[in-house]
Amino acid sequence: MTDSAPPPYPGNPTKGPEPGYPPPGQAPPMQGYSQPYGQPAQPGGYPQQPYGQPAYGQYAGYGQPQGYGQTTVVVAQPALTMVQQFRETPVHTRCPHCQAEVVTATSYETGTFAWIICLVLCLVGCDLGCCFIPFCVDGCKDVTHSCPNCRQVVGRYNRM
Repeated sequence: MTDSAPPPYPGNPTKGPEPGYPPPGQAPPMQGYSQPYGQPAQPGGYPQQPYGQPAYGQYAGYGQPQGYGQTTVVVAQPALTMVQQFRETPVHTRCPHCQAEVVTATSYETGTFAWIICLVLCLVGCDLGCCFIPFCVDGCKDVTHSCPNCRQVVGRYNRM
């Protein structure tokens, strides 16, 4: 390697150094320090450390953690209960009586909707026995959901 002069600073040499660059022959100041490099500001020959920055030879991760002395508050919220929608088909649910995970058994019962359809058919003129058809059709009856384990009623779907 040869000892050669460093390349000149950018800018016009007749005009002087550009703003932000030191004059030729001086070292640029170190980032984040108040004293230029090579000029000791405190005993021991090390430049003064800015507040909050580690000194030479110290790792910023040593010592107390960043959030030391802070308190974290944990707020427990109540669990939300899902409302099960009971329709015509069996549903997968937890039985509130025996606490078992089951698929409900469905059965049909005569409800208000079947009686209203019967009355309407009777008023229209189907009074020779045709007005009793809604009592035979499952689509006009209410649906009762029960647990297959304990046989307790879990839910009901009313058509009206």
